[in-house]
Amino acid sequence: MFKKNDVFFQNLQNMADAIVQGADVFAKYVANPGDTATFTKQMKELESKCDVFTHTIIKELNKTFITPIEREDIMSLATSLDDVLDGLEACASRFDMYHVKEYDESIDQFGKVLLDSAFEIQKAIRLLSQKKLLAIREHSIRINDLENQADDILRKSVKELFVTVKDPIELIKKKEIYERLEETTDACEDVANILETIIMRNS
Repeated sequence: MFKKNDVFFQNLQNMADAIVQGADVFAKYVANPGDTATFTKQMKELESKCDVFTHTIIKELNKTFITPIEREDIMSLATSLDDVLDGLEACASRFDMYHVKEYDESIDQFGKVLLDSAFEIQKAIRLLSQKKLLAIREHSIRINDLENQADDILRKSVKELFVTVKDPIELIKKKEIYERLEETTDACEDVANILETIIMRNS
């Protein structure tokens, strides 16, 4: 276990836990929509919480001479984790801005992929804290697989959109939401790629 510098890993774990919370709230909402204002407020609170963890890591990096892994890896990992929750919150805010009341199967599928990705991230960060680096690879591979699934969902959903939706404004709204959801799975893949770099440097 990392002990001397566990402030970094504790905050990274806190970020991963916040991502799971956010993805869970998101997936449940799109599967069973309720009050949009309450939903977007929850997502904003989680995104703000994640920002606090990121700032704590930056502050600790600035005053710590020796870090448990390369300081740029810690910074990159914190930034990429923050990007995931930023992406979820940005998608939620679009639902509110665009007055989306009904969520189709594609959005529901994206929600499930994002929740699965969040759980894989959480498991990987816990393994990092325990210095079980090689065991992380299983989860980074799974995150990459999930991102490929999201690519397929995007292609299929956009193709269907242009066939079924005649209102150009509605089409633009839906297309942007789909693309933002897919970009958030890209952010999850960025986390996996940084974890792979950490494995290579420290194994």
